[in-house]
Amino acid sequence: MSNINWLAVLVAGLSAFVIGGIWYSPGLFGNAWMKESALTEEQIRAGNKGKIFGFTALFSLIMAANLGMFLIDSAEIKTDLTWGATAGFLAGIWTFCAIAIHSLFELKSWRYILINGGYSIVSLTLMGAIIGLWR
Repeated sequence: MSNINWLAVLVAGLSAFVIGGIWYSPGLFGNAWMKESALTEEQIRAGNKGKIFGFTALFSLIMAANLGMFLIDSAEIKTDLTWGATAGFLAGIWTFCAIAIHSLFELKSWRYILINGGYSIVSLTLMGAIIGLWR
């Protein structure tokens, strides 16, 4: 645990907010995501923002910490930007697959799966890059 750069983990976890804000904005995938999720702007506005953003922050930090643990240098692998981004991308593939499995059983569309799974791949790749770069 002492080999983990906790400031990098914090920044990496918070980067998910930045990516999420862009990814789910009306200018990118927000409108399509709302349509595929069968949600309206009124429902989104009425949601418990404290609970949503609080748990999002917690889970993002847990994901970043977990990724940070995987990226501890070993005798065989030295963590750098390239390896961090690669490990983050691979973790994103895992989460993409989990999202796809759950979504298929929930009868969600491939558009929904690609939007949410794509966010996981991009955000985890950035998390890994931050942790790998900030050694």
